[in-house]
Amino acid sequence: MSHTVVVVAADHAQLAHACELAVSAGGPPVIVLAGTRDTLAEIGGAPAERIVFVERASDVPVEALAGDGAAAVADLHPALVLAPDRSADRILLGACAAALDAPMITGVDTIAVADGHPVITRVLCGGIATEDLTGDGALALLVDGGAALPPGEGVPVQEVPANPLGLTLSSESPAPHDHVELGSAAKVVAIGRGLRSGADMALVEDLAGALGAEVACSRPLAEGLDWLPRDRYIGVSGQDVTPGLYLALGISGQLQHTCGMRGSGTVVVVNTDESAPFFAECDYGIVGDLYAVVPALTRALAGATT
Repeated sequence: MSHTVVVVAADHAQLAHACELAVSAGGPPVIVLAGTRDTLAEIGGAPAERIVFVERASDVPVEALAGDGAAAVADLHPALVLAPDRSADRILLGACAAALDAPMITGVDTIAVADGHPVITRVLCGGIATEDLTGDGALALLVDGGAALPPGEGVPVQEVPANPLGLTLSSESPAPHDHVELGSAAKVVAIGRGLRSGADMALVEDLAGALGAEVACSRPLAEGLDWLPRDRYIGVSGQDVTPGLYLALGISGQLQHTCGMRGSGTVVVVNTDESAPFFAECDYGIVGDLYAVVPALTRALAGATT
């Protein structure tokens, strides 16, 4: 196989998983970065053969560099092009797929090589099935989840000129809440309908703080009750996460939710219903009232750190 290319746009969020898959497909990839110099410094220790850098000015949106990024990728004549499943990276990957006349495959879980051809396993129907695809020619692959790359230096950098399209960022305004990249979280505490009141979110936040975890939720808490922002809910129409620890509180474990966290490492479930589906999928289960269990866990964690 020829070079595997990992494409990331404005930053390095969720890039580690794409790099891991690229290595499994044939060795250290080339990273094509259409980003800022600050981002270039952040990914300087990537497990890559080299970084092809297309500089993005602060007033230039990623969309304006899609053509430059695709041209840089096409010059490498890659067999595989990977990108994290984020809005900016999807734009760049789509341009690469068009430049290479390559199919774009979503939901990629693993990559193997058989008889010199890539074999792509992807997740279907919210996680209840998988399928294997064997490639013959260039493929563009969208990869779910993953952490940010650790900082470092030492990877050779090749700079290519940028000729952005006529699009300029004229203004920015903050969202009414802090945006979170759940896909790169190492630990997640997720809350469901077992929480009786939005005012009780403090219990969950205290536990998440003691764990050093991000707070997430099932869909009803974000779309029906508005107790958390919509970028915090996990599931088939929400976020996909792959943390090392996933703690589910008062969530029954229906497929619509669990398909968004199946790549998690250790899964801990707290629920009053001993027949909740989540208990069949967890590593550790506690049958109990979260109003008693959560404060006890928080106290235990606080004691362990003092």
